[in-house]
Amino acid sequence: MIVVMKMGATEEELRLVCKKAEELDFHPHVIYGKERNVVGLIGISGNKEGIGSLEELPGVDRIVPISKPYKLASREVKREASVVEVAGVKFGGEEIAIIAGPCSVESEAQMVKAAEQVKSAGAKMLRGGAFKPRTSPYAFQGLGEEGLKILAKAREATGLPIVTEVVNPKDIDLVYKYSDMFQVGARNIQNFALLSLLGQAQKPVLLKRGLATTIDEFLMATEYILSEGNRDVVLCERGIRTFETSTRNTLDISSIPVVKTKSHLPIIIDPSHAAGHVQYVPALSRAAIACGADGLIIEVHPDPENALCDGAQSLNPAQFVTLMNEMRAIARAVGRYI
Repeated sequence: MIVVMKMGATEEELRLVCKKAEELDFHPHVIYGKERNVVGLIGISGNKEGIGSLEELPGVDRIVPISKPYKLASREVKREASVVEVAGVKFGGEEIAIIAGPCSVESEAQMVKAAEQVKSAGAKMLRGGAFKPRTSPYAFQGLGEEGLKILAKAREATGLPIVTEVVNPKDIDLVYKYSDMFQVGARNIQNFALLSLLGQAQKPVLLKRGLATTIDEFLMATEYILSEGNRDVVLCERGIRTFETSTRNTLDISSIPVVKTKSHLPIIIDPSHAAGHVQYVPALSRAAIACGADGLIIEVHPDPENALCDGAQSLNPAQFVTLMNEMRAIARAVGRYI
C-alpha cells in the first residue's frame, strides 16, 4: 500500500502519517516527488484493517494498493525517474555518467595511471576491484584492504569518486571506509543478507543483474536494499547467461526500456562483462546510449595484455578516448550529453 499525500501537504502532516503507520506496525518509507509525496507502507505484520484510518488524516489524498511484488522500486510508488547522486556524480538525469577503470586493483602505479587516463577522456567515476569473487578459487582474488587503500590514493590524485565491489558482509564497514559507492556483483544478486546490510549502510549501491536473473527478480533484489532505508540504488545490466558462446554473456539491451517502464531507478550498462571480448565493447556501448542507459561501467586498463584479470575485454586508453567521442555524438542525438 502507499499513502498518496495531497499536493501542498506539509512536513508535519507527513510525519503524522508516518507516526500513525508505525502504530499500525508498518514501516513507513517516504518517497519525495516533484508534485506530491507518498508514504510506502512496508511490513507483513502490519494492521491492514486499520489502514482506512490513515485516509482520514489531514493532508492525505488517498490510499492505493501496489500490485507489483517490488514496492519501493516500482513506478506505482514513484512515477518520475529517480536521480542517484554519488559524490557529485548523478545517475538518471540528462547527463550520462561514465564509470571506467581496470577490473582489479594491481598496484598503485597501475591504478593512478588508469585514473588519470580515464578522467582525461571524460569518465566521471573510477572502478576497480579490491575483492574479486572468481569462478576458480585459484584465480587472483584481489588485494583486499591494500587494494582499497590504493583506490583511495587514485581518488586523491584525480578527484574521481570510486566504486568497488563488496563480496562478504563482514567487509561492509571496511569497504564503506574507502569507497564512494558499493558494487554488488552478479554472483551476489540473491545474497539477501548482504543486500539488507547494504540497505542499512546509507551509501549508494550499484547492483548488478545476476547471470540467470529475470528483471522482476532483479527488482525484488533491489527491494531488500530499499526496504532497509537506502534509496540510492543504481541498477546495472551486465549480460545474462544463454546458450550463446560467441560472447561472454548475452547483453539484454531490452532491459533498459523494460526497467524504465517498471521502475523509477536509474539503470546503467556493463558492456565489458557482457562482451568478454574487447572488439565488441564499443558497439554494445553505443547501443546502450541509444537505448536510454543512464550510464556505463567500462573496463579500461593501461596495459590490457598484462592485466591480472579480464584483460581480453578491457579497452586500452586510446580505444577509450575514441569510444567516448563516439558516445558523445550518440548522446546528443537522443537529447542527452556525456
